[in-house]
Amino acid sequence: MPGAPVFRSFFIGGFECSTHRRADGRRLDMVAATAHDVHALADYRRLREYGIATARDGLRWHLIERTPYRYDFSSVLPQIRAAHDLGIQGVWDLCHYGWPDGLDVFSPAFVRRFAGLARAFARLLRRESDAPLFFAPINEISFFAWAGGDMGDINPGCTERADELKSQLVRAAIAGIEAIWDVDRTARICHVDPTFHVIPDPGRPEDAVAAEAFVELQFQAWDMLAGRQRPELGGQPAYLDIIGVNYYPWNQWIYVTPLEAGPTVQRGHPRYRPFRELLTDVYRRYGRPVFVAETGTEGDARPDWLRYVGDETRAALQAGVPVEGICLYPIVNFPGWDDERHCHNGLWDYPDEQGGRAVYEPLARELLRQQALFAAYENEAHRHRAVRTADTEAS
Repeated sequence: MPGAPVFRSFFIGGFECSTHRRADGRRLDMVAATAHDVHALADYRRLREYGIATARDGLRWHLIERTPYRYDFSSVLPQIRAAHDLGIQGVWDLCHYGWPDGLDVFSPAFVRRFAGLARAFARLLRRESDAPLFFAPINEISFFAWAGGDMGDINPGCTERADELKSQLVRAAIAGIEAIWDVDRTARICHVDPTFHVIPDPGRPEDAVAAEAFVELQFQAWDMLAGRQRPELGGQPAYLDIIGVNYYPWNQWIYVTPLEAGPTVQRGHPRYRPFRELLTDVYRRYGRPVFVAETGTEGDARPDWLRYVGDETRAALQAGVPVEGICLYPIVNFPGWDDERHCHNGLWDYPDEQGGRAVYEPLARELLRQQALFAAYENEAHRHRAVRTADTEAS
């Protein structure tokens, strides 16, 4: 927030857009499951009513490219045009865990076809709007590689291939960035992954080294994109444009193994690291603008969690970390990935037949409170900048 803001609004609405196949082979389509594809105009209008002018949204690659290199963007055009009509700035996820059937994620064709998708979509957005373009090429590369390459929970359903999958996703992300920049060199690129912290079990101090090594893994994809690790993948600092960090109440836990988490380390625990410190770690490591790309929780805990994240984000700003925004994710409730249960984790609920969504009032009140606090912070920061400028000119 110290200079010109990156996003149109500090608070961002995030629409869940996962399209992966689960371990049982069933493909998810969270855009359809939440009816956001049908009610995009009403959903974006609700954002504007709450002072939100930026949205994380996503493509459904499997619907767009049913035949290699032939693109049908009809599934996303309603979102694009609704956003344009209402002045909503989109941050577009190109691959949110899913890809077309018959495409091997480990093959060279995956990289080529992802680059083709990125180029075609960038051209479409450039035709539809003259506003600055924002893309998140491949969502959560590190988490994606762990869940799909080690745990086998989502596609490609592998174990012991996380490093291979992570490298391949980095290759694809780089190819996608270059394809986007071929269309518009001014396009902004966001790379999103969780930030987390783990500690050894107090009864197993010998796990301290392994826990520290696991914490370091959260930076690996960003390091690869920047060329700090695996330089043969083609990474370079320019690719690391804006860093999105995802943070939830369960993002700190007691280390057991790389494949097994122990109990969650709760706020108030003596070893819990304040979120402001995690944001500072990311900024100090890369020196790039940061935003909270996903945050939220379920049930009655939602307002308190937003209060905590807001307070910690202002603390990070005061410490000089350029945090550019906070994305409420998800902004609308969705069915659980594994059991399709009704997850009460958004600001708004499932739609009625007319597209209306009931608001969760306690979270709405806290959002309005946080918006006022951030506006006051920015006004005060602006006043201090003006005073410093005047003092400098006077001297």
